[in-house]
Amino acid sequence: MVEKVSQSNATPDWLSQLYAPVRQFGERIAEFLAPASEASVKPESYEIAIELPGVKEGDISVELHDSTLTVLAEKRSSREEKDRSYFFSERQYGSYRRVFRLPPDADSSKITAHHEDGVLTILIAKISPDKASPTRIKVQRR
Repeated sequence: MVEKVSQSNATPDWLSQLYAPVRQFGERIAEFLAPASEASVKPESYEIAIELPGVKEGDISVELHDSTLTVLAEKRSSREEKDRSYFFSERQYGSYRRVFRLPPDADSSKITAHHEDGVLTILIAKISPDKASPTRIKVQRR
């Protein structure tokens, strides 16, 4: 199963333990503001879908390091304010980062990413299990 990865420091020391409540609060805020995502499994592959409305294809980066898949995206703001006064703006701009840990049967050489209608879909093929018969191991006397 594909897992979301926490952004917190894995090695606790006295200083990180002191700031743990603040860090956990910050992680919750970052999780709240992060784009929605879902991970699912099919018999032949894993699929991750991330909502990235308003993000251009060129502003999305998908990277794999060992068994960790990182998605970076940036929604840029560009508005011209000629003869216009804003009462409010609910549009969000900024950088997004989502990290997923891939399972051992994920085939890292067969990963594809497709961006359409504001949704990034990543397909990760599974390594097909060997269908050969089990290997018999001869038991010997010592």
